[in-house]
Amino acid sequence: MHRALRTGLTLIIAAVGSLAISMLGVPGGMLMGGALAVSIAALSGFPATMPNGLRNVLFVCVGLSMGANVAPDTLQLIGQWPTTLGALALELVVIVTICGIVLRRLFRFDAGTAYLSSFPGHLSFIMALASTGVGNPRQIVIIQVQRVMFLTLFAPIGALFLPVGHYSGGGSELMDLTTLAMVAAGCALVGWGFTRLKMPAGYVLGSMAFATAMKLTGHFDGSLPPILVDLTFVGMGALIGSRFAGMTRAEFMQAAFGGTVATAITVAITTVFAFGASFFVSMPMGQIWLGLSPGGLESMGALGIALGYDTAFIAAHHVARLLMLTIAIPLVVMLVKGRQPLTEPSESPETR
Repeated sequence: MHRALRTGLTLIIAAVGSLAISMLGVPGGMLMGGALAVSIAALSGFPATMPNGLRNVLFVCVGLSMGANVAPDTLQLIGQWPTTLGALALELVVIVTICGIVLRRLFRFDAGTAYLSSFPGHLSFIMALASTGVGNPRQIVIIQVQRVMFLTLFAPIGALFLPVGHYSGGGSELMDLTTLAMVAAGCALVGWGFTRLKMPAGYVLGSMAFATAMKLTGHFDGSLPPILVDLTFVGMGALIGSRFAGMTRAEFMQAAFGGTVATAITVAITTVFAFGASFFVSMPMGQIWLGLSPGGLESMGALGIALGYDTAFIAAHHVARLLMLTIAIPLVVMLVKGRQPLTEPSESPETR
């Protein structure tokens, strides 16, 4: 099947899923539905795909949307961020330690696979290290993608039980098309620059940085066209679901149970820390949860937009998480390599 046709069908599947779930009134249904529909199709054998060029366009749109939804009192609330950033740092230590132990002791993964699967984020960095012989790359990628997928699917459901934000950073009037085109062009250019500098999620962070700076300095106002936001959600859902393409159901099930348990533990720990932090800062718990959540910046940023939370807070905490993991992952890998002769090998075919 031609790649363009596969891409078109992937987007159609995502659109159908998005519309179906959004009709149920679930917050973030456009994103959740597309991700669910495409993931099911991919695991059923459909060759879902999202070209890199289209992916980058989606990342620019996510960054633009996040910048346009920055809360006007963000600068006043920055003073509260050290509290939640401290909670984030402690949370990461607890997540990696507990999930690593559970995957090793209960599911008999080798130490490399267990701990690299437990890190909440920096998948490309983790896979690069796994390719050097630390852990089982197939199991790691299944567990890591499964984590992002589950968070994307179930965070909106959890939001049904939490107060949902009602702030729309752009205001009630739509941004005029000329301003939108100029801001979008600037977002794309800065995103490209961030990517050339090898910054993680460069297109998202670069475009958000530009849009946020332009908004806070009064260079644009107004909300984005709803159709653009909805198309971004559909595309992001298709992108998340397409990551399961090429995985057989047997491969998925081999690591899925352990991944499900690890994800449940991670969500529970995040919820505890978010609840605790909510006593010390004046922010909605749902917003704190998204900031501390171990999901991808793109996915959690999109959910922040859909749920009406301050996207500057969410983005800052996810960037901080990536920076913390950049330091922590190599340290843990060195410890794992030092103890590797003492670990039990994984029972997967690839490590026998």
